[in-house]
Amino acid sequence: MFQGSSALTLDAKGRMSIPTRHRDALLQQVQGRLTLTRHPDGCLLVYPRSVWEEKREQIARFPMSARFLQRLLLGSAQDVDLDSAGRILIAPELRAAVGLERDAMLLGMATHFELWNAQELERRQAQDLAENSTDVFDTFSF
Repeated sequence: MFQGSSALTLDAKGRMSIPTRHRDALLQQVQGRLTLTRHPDGCLLVYPRSVWEEKREQIARFPMSARFLQRLLLGSAQDVDLDSAGRILIAPELRAAVGLERDAMLLGMATHFELWNAQELERRQAQDLAENSTDVFDTFSF
């Protein structure tokens, strides 16, 4: 289970170091093999390859009415491997699609990660907190 957030910096080539606390698990579970794809919210999804393979099958079965999601998720998917320094290379087209330049935030989301432009995540979270009231707290307590 992946959780927590990590502030990261992309280098000039678009490489990002995976935090050590996640790197070891990814190396052990999937030999450092990951898949990146776009999310409709404006971030990248980072899946361990085995989890992505299951998701890919689900996405391929979407009805024709969800063809745009298939294009976004499957059409943007790129396989990457951790290098010997624990980094992944994020393709220029994926970086451009979500506005990733230098400062990024990696969020553990249980089975996968979300990778955000740091400023966009901050803006998005403030907006979401201001606009969304949810009934989830009717069934959840801290």
